[in-house]
Amino acid sequence: MSGLAPIGSWMAADEAPAFDAQTLLSAAQRVREPSFVVQEAGSGRVGVGFGGQARHSAQSPYPLLAALPALYPEWLGGRDFCEAHGLRFPYVSGAMANGIASTRMVMEMARAGFLGFFGAAGLEVDRIAAALHELEQALGARHSWGSNLIHAPNEPALEEATVDLYLQRHVRRVSAAAFMKLTPAVLRYVASGLQRDPQGRVLRPNRLFAKISRPEVARHFLQPPPQAMLQDLVAAGRISALEAGLAAELPVAEDIIAEADSGGHTDNQALPALLPSILLLRDELVRQHAYPRPVRVGAAGGLGTPSAVAAAFALGADFVLTGSVNQACVESGLHERGRELLAQAGLADVIMCPAADMFELGVDVQVLARGTMFAVRARKLYKLYRQHDSLDAIPAAARSWLESDVLQGEIQQAWEATRSYWAARDPRENERAQRDGKHKMALLFRSYLGQSSRWAIQGHPDRALDYQIWCGSAMGAFNAWTAGSFLAGQEHRGVVQVARNLMEGAAVVSRACQLRSYGVPVPGAAFDFRPRPLS
Repeated sequence: MSGLAPIGSWMAADEAPAFDAQTLLSAAQRVREPSFVVQEAGSGRVGVGFGGQARHSAQSPYPLLAALPALYPEWLGGRDFCEAHGLRFPYVSGAMANGIASTRMVMEMARAGFLGFFGAAGLEVDRIAAALHELEQALGARHSWGSNLIHAPNEPALEEATVDLYLQRHVRRVSAAAFMKLTPAVLRYVASGLQRDPQGRVLRPNRLFAKISRPEVARHFLQPPPQAMLQDLVAAGRISALEAGLAAELPVAEDIIAEADSGGHTDNQALPALLPSILLLRDELVRQHAYPRPVRVGAAGGLGTPSAVAAAFALGADFVLTGSVNQACVESGLHERGRELLAQAGLADVIMCPAADMFELGVDVQVLARGTMFAVRARKLYKLYRQHDSLDAIPAAARSWLESDVLQGEIQQAWEATRSYWAARDPRENERAQRDGKHKMALLFRSYLGQSSRWAIQGHPDRALDYQIWCGSAMGAFNAWTAGSFLAGQEHRGVVQVARNLMEGAAVVSRACQLRSYGVPVPGAAFDFRPRPLS
């Protein structure tokens, strides 16, 4: 029995209201129809009616407690997000590195009304350029899509070259990841092309999505760019004085991605703690700077089930971003062998271990633990790096393990391959390695960490135990949710099917929550949306 006072009455038409558990379960899934929360006169039972007629008078056997409009998956997030980017759904597929977020994945998402980012991190500029050409040819300006910009503290020239490419090719959406502070490359991307329209509004052609996991990092992107950095760019001829002046009126990014516990680079934050903190900071800075346009905040990390997606929207997310679950999809750039490992993952089958790109800094990434020895070996490599000043200082037993299990060859042979790589990419690294034995050791260990990702992408059969697969606990939750359904089969895990089911399920879960809040005894099964083929 509800404690709500009736607001009128409801008259049934062709269909009686639902009061028992089974009919209430069906009622909760009819999200695209207006529904009426009614009370049965006499028994006091609270149920749900469809159709019929609502009246202000009480002349009906069904007092009316609430009227709920239709609820569509497209409406779950902030409408401004979809309008700003020309999307149907407030849903983004993240930019999984080394092309795992493939061009095919981006195309499928874009054509279905979602937003996808190409995984450019870890790729050479020529490879990124080829991917951009493919996306331009397939999607052009008809659909919204984007590409990734990874912070490269050890290779700032690569970061600059990637931004050069994005500006030359008019890539209008860029996902910035792993940045702890602003860099000239990021500011050059967001400031380039700024202009004022006849109504005095600042037009921003380049949209930056800033992925953050800490309020202090979010603050950098939620505030206008530092004047000193803008003036340095003007002095260097990288942006105009007009662009610098207009950039000072806007936040660095108008789309923020609050990334909770996730695969890859992560601070292992809990979304219910992180997202509200970022939303409060956003509201504070929007008021402080009186921005003329909304600043949108999306949620990422741990989103592998409809309930998780619904919870993110309930917390106030303008959009959601998924990663790990897309990696297991058929469009993923990960080899089938890697996708098979992901399909077996449970909630606890993830582990933190050293990152290839920030090895010396002690930065970790979260990877799949089940079916691979990579994380154990990577952690031991970092321990050796911390304990010794050079490769020659490593004890004999550890050297034997290093050559047999990790390098699968002699240290000197592996170093020659590493040296050749850096001779072509950045000879200064080899020069430093000649002077600094510890740096030489870091380069060799980083070579193993970097190649392990490529072995997983290529499906290298002799290196199956060394596969590095970035993964968060969302993968285990996704596998548990899809067990016994058509999405349990890898061949059916299309990125759009996954996205549509997560969004449809989130709408159903949101409706069940609404009905429960009005006193409807919604059965627990109403919160368990089962995957189904969706067109």
